Amino acid sequence: MASPYSKELLLTMYRKMYLIRRFEERAGQQYGLGKIAGFCHLYIGQEATAVGAIEAIRPDDYMLSAYRDHGQPLARGADAGMVMAELFGRGTGYSKGKGGSMHIFDIEHHFYGGYGIVGGQIPLAAGMAFASRYRNEDRVTVCYFGDAAANQGAFHETLNMASKWKLPVIYICENNRYGMGTAVGRTSAVPEMYKRAVAYNMRGEPVDGMDCLKMYETVKDAAEYCRAGKGPVLLEANTYRFRGHSMADPANYRTKQEVEDERKNDPIPKIKDFTLKKKLAKEEEFDAIDEEVKAQVDAAVKFADESPEPSLEELWRDTIVEPGEEDVRPRERVLGMKVKWPSYPSGQELKVTWDLEPREQAEKEDKKAGLAR
Repeated sequence: MASPYSKELLLTMYRKMYLIRRFEERAGQQYGLGKIAGFCHLYIGQEATAVGAIEAIRPDDYMLSAYRDHGQPLARGADAGMVMAELFGRGTGYSKGKGGSMHIFDIEHHFYGGYGIVGGQIPLAAGMAFASRYRNEDRVTVCYFGDAAANQGAFHETLNMASKWKLPVIYICENNRYGMGTAVGRTSAVPEMYKRAVAYNMRGEPVDGMDCLKMYETVKDAAEYCRAGKGPVLLEANTYRFRGHSMADPANYRTKQEVEDERKNDPIPKIKDFTLKKKLAKEEEFDAIDEEVKAQVDAAVKFADESPEPSLEELWRDTIVEPGEEDVRPRERVLGMKVKWPSYPSGQELKVTWDLEPREQAEKEDKKAGLAR
């Protein structure tokens, strides 16, 4: 049977996942050498949840994440050297080294950050989706968060609001089975996160987060659903991190055998095997990609290591945006590249074209629920 997926798509998925894997391995190495300070949360094992979703949406769709946030911007096209420089705390990083590992931001590629506050990005994603609807755009917002964040109050408040206003937002819960070092079943009365969607009258479903193609198909369908104005979607991507919660975590709350068993489900060789079996590419092509990615990551580490630290004067810059001040465009600032920068209409150009809560609809819903007097 012929593959429904093109060779270009499959090799792109492989390249991006392999880039994330090698980048994160080198980041872990550099952390051990003292080049990276503070917290550093690696994405090793979870690559398919990022790449499958990113290939399923448009480049101009919005995206936010939690603090395990190196993988998504790399998959969206961020410069690997500048991401590594940000981890190193160097002035050539995306945020001049002032954001660090947990706060990668790449507005050029519509990646609006990693957030250190657990669940902090969840209501922000609803705000971005609200803006899309207010501007009459057909963009969707994709928001990643961990399983432990689903117990935050903001999660429940936001899902209620997103559903009520039918906001075009896809919430992807990356359930890697552990909230830091605690198994999700020990803290959640309902450990299947997607089931929580029913409480807010919204679509919710699980997906194999260790399979890039399944992530691709599920998110592609969810994006079409959102663009059609049908409301938000909650996806539970069942995945697994092969390393500890952060570089400071020895992960002694799980057995060596458990990790070895989960490694058999590695998403990277899985998509390679699929492509080879469909005879869409040859082994030599994957070998070439491997060498290219290794050289790219080596160059990223060298770039970061040779970059200067930010000056002391930078401590007081970029804290307040003055009226009329232009955006700092990171790749133009660091690499001298001319980039296409996002632009948005001002409030003066917008008009409300929809009612948040039509009275007739509210009265109908009350009657249906048996609440009307």
